[in-house]
Amino acid sequence: MDFEELRAFLAVAEHGSFLAAADTLGVSRTTLRRQIDALEVRSSVALFLRTRQGVELTEAGQLLARGGRMLVQESSALLSAVREAGRSPSGTLTVVLPTGLPAHMLVPLFGILRARHPRLSLVVKVSDDPAADLLGEVDVAVCFGVSTPSGPWETHNLLEVREWLVASEGYLLRHGAPQSVEELSSHTLLSWEAPGGDSTRWTLLGGGFFAVTPALTSPDIHFLRISAASGLGIAFVPDGLVPEAPEAMGRLVPVLPGVVGRKRQLQLIVPAALSSVPKIRSVIDIVTSFLAPMRQRKSSE
Repeated sequence: MDFEELRAFLAVAEHGSFLAAADTLGVSRTTLRRQIDALEVRSSVALFLRTRQGVELTEAGQLLARGGRMLVQESSALLSAVREAGRSPSGTLTVVLPTGLPAHMLVPLFGILRARHPRLSLVVKVSDDPAADLLGEVDVAVCFGVSTPSGPWETHNLLEVREWLVASEGYLLRHGAPQSVEELSSHTLLSWEAPGGDSTRWTLLGGGFFAVTPALTSPDIHFLRISAASGLGIAFVPDGLVPEAPEAMGRLVPVLPGVVGRKRQLQLIVPAALSSVPKIRSVIDIVTSFLAPMRQRKSSE
């Protein structure tokens, strides 16, 4: 397959327009159309439907777009591995994180990465669903998973976290600590909007769900924890034994810990095509070592 034709195709698929794709690639629309036409002749099938609004992928085009992104990633990974062989990791690493990871824990990790690899630059993005961004321009994704996602990824389980109810001591003193699931209905509830989840159905440790009406719903874990620590309500959030942020107004304590909740894995996921790139392997090692004390604290509970 001609990679220039493939890159042209992917640009049009991403932008939905020949003009926008041509501007992005820095080529003329005539050149871009010629590349797409050649690829369609080579494929013996139409890849786009031309409409007044632009272009849309056919079923065959959707299939090529999924596989084509992986081919581009694999070729870029091979070049990166060759370029970095025997050298300290350099260049740019794009990382996507879940919305609301605590900044006071990420800052020292960034410091370690900079000290170890000063020639490596990080582009850090946040997403409500990081795993969904893996086929984009992303090298590493960190996400909360109930199970390992299927697909061409290499997955590292970094830390087991518990998804449970927490509230500040001050809130519980003012409103009373609920002794049953039924009593939660009289409290202010704050709910994490997990990827693919339902924030109005909370899980039971023994299996099953129960319905709630949250006063506040957000994908931002840190925002919910700060809100709960400030005495605004009872929050259903992931907890990886991370110390509270300095701005928290009160200490969080568990609510109904033997009744409500479930286990999740904090996962680091990289496209399989990138797994052998030195800078990727180094980041995996650094993050794993950084979280080791939390894993030990968890295992000693």
